[in-house]
Amino acid sequence: MTPQAGSSRVAPPTPPPLGGRRIVVTRAREQAGDLVRALEALGAEVVPTPMIRIEPVADLEPLRRALADLPRYRWIVFTSQNTVQVVCDQLPAWGHSPRVFRRTSVAAIGPATADALTRQGISVVVLPDDYVAESLVAAIAAHEASDLVGARVLLPQAATARDTLAEGLRALGAVVDVVPVYRTTPALGDGTALAAEILGGRIDVITFTSSSTVHHFVTAVGDAAVRSGRFSTAVIGPITAETARSYGIVVAIEAAEHTTTGLVNALVRHFA
Repeated sequence: MTPQAGSSRVAPPTPPPLGGRRIVVTRAREQAGDLVRALEALGAEVVPTPMIRIEPVADLEPLRRALADLPRYRWIVFTSQNTVQVVCDQLPAWGHSPRVFRRTSVAAIGPATADALTRQGISVVVLPDDYVAESLVAAIAAHEASDLVGARVLLPQAATARDTLAEGLRALGAVVDVVPVYRTTPALGDGTALAAEILGGRIDVITFTSSSTVHHFVTAVGDAAVRSGRFSTAVIGPITAETARSYGIVVAIEAAEHTTTGLVNALVRHFA
């Protein structure tokens, strides 16, 4: 039948940008919510598969002593949401509140870490443009009115964190106290099911938000799945990308902004 004059066809709905894509999220369960929700809102079928679990180190006494002596430090530097959570969880038991940080300058490596601090009532004075250790060193140095020679810096961090930040600050003359406060442990005991999904071609993308998620993924699923080439790899930034490549994993998608939002945007661009 010929359409009547003035009638118009209704355009078909635009498919969601990640519609039909099966995407594995390897982030720790406690931190994966925002990424999962963002991917699902864009049409993806998310396969939550936490590779790591975050645990405070067994001995937090060095952290307690450092916080008790916090006025000695010119800076305290936070490099992850995990560190913020572990440190702030201990404050009440040790007779502190977030006000303890008011006499010390606080730096955060990225916006997610800065947001975690802000939610605790802690003001952040330095946030670098690029969310990596090298940029954070430069941002702290640029903020100093004089220099960092002799400045004491408290660096609570993961037990297996890179030395780049501490070494960069020490190279500028700072006295850096590194205090391990948490460690990552494997969360996926048996990766057989995920390996079968990968080898069966039923996974489109695997996302990695830290080097530790890569390490534990490789251990969990085995070499055949890792090197199968049956999935695309999406990473949050250059350090995670470097770790993935060290295992022979081809990195197809890397976030320009090293945040979960940046990772989601990179996935959308890749599949556009």
